[in-house]
Amino acid sequence: MQLESLPDDVVASIEVRDRWRRASAGGGLEFLVTDIARWTPGSTVRVAFLDGDDQLHADIAGATEQITDACNLRLDFGHDPATGTFRRWTTSDTAYAAEIRGGFDLEGFFSLVGTDSTDRTVGAGGGPVGGNPGQRSLNLGRYAVNRPARREGTVRHEFLHAIGFHHSHQNMRGTCEEEFRWDDDAGYVPTRDQDGVFVADAEGRRPGIYTYLAGEPNRWPRAKVDHNLRTEDDPDVVAGPFDPQSVMLYRFPSFFCKSAPSSCAPTGDGQHLSAGDRRGLQLLYPHTAHELADLQTRADAVLHSIGTGGEGLRGPDGGDLAQTYRSRVETLVAAQAAGAP
Repeated sequence: MQLESLPDDVVASIEVRDRWRRASAGGGLEFLVTDIARWTPGSTVRVAFLDGDDQLHADIAGATEQITDACNLRLDFGHDPATGTFRRWTTSDTAYAAEIRGGFDLEGFFSLVGTDSTDRTVGAGGGPVGGNPGQRSLNLGRYAVNRPARREGTVRHEFLHAIGFHHSHQNMRGTCEEEFRWDDDAGYVPTRDQDGVFVADAEGRRPGIYTYLAGEPNRWPRAKVDHNLRTEDDPDVVAGPFDPQSVMLYRFPSFFCKSAPSSCAPTGDGQHLSAGDRRGLQLLYPHTAHELADLQTRADAVLHSIGTGGEGLRGPDGGDLAQTYRSRVETLVAAQAAGAP
């Protein structure tokens, strides 16, 4: 089983940014951590494709309608009814063709979270993935040549990332941290199959998560396992209730968990948004003036505190992160003050 994962250089740049956020947050951390990752409620977010054909693009656009039907945000795929074509981008772009830039050519499935897709400090080293105009912000590996029958759930999962959702198994209010079998069964003898995947040994003892993910096809070191699977229990992170029906909850192999059935296991079909997913979308992208005014209040608070602890911290491109994120907050405040519908 190959798990979803961003490239290591992209994760490193995000970690630099997040350290700055915590150092600079002052009294407005909720806005900085949660609200700055969302697109402006009521706005239109453009989507473009690097490769793939028009039918694939149409299928993906159709799958995302469940998301936009549930919240105050529009995804614009640049569809031209006259030609049937959709918006495209290229790796040589220097201006943003779209906020969300999808590709199908890299291995695996992943997406940057929310406005990281247009954050130039993310992936500033120039790799294929990042927040710059010529980088992929979302990938659906090999869909251009192999479209799984149950692809809609994966599309919705990645696009929920793209508009601000995180993984459910890392929710501090869930049980996955305690349920996961991190370590090998006692006495386990490392055993691989012909593909290099760690499997049960001759006595039936099983590898733990750390060992399993160190083998093929993931080859993850321990730190990467922690980053992708351990609970985000930082008190600064704003989390909703754990939702076992969410499309953001992975279907892990049964041996990942201590019990069967596990309280960490999904109970939804993995294809359609749960009621909890829809509630989360309504919270992230509200429709009412009162809810939008609440965002404005938090934005004003963070503008007073931003930069107090992080001045001088440099991003991977040498830029001043304090100025970068102050500008980002000011842009969001101005958009909200203008009155998103």
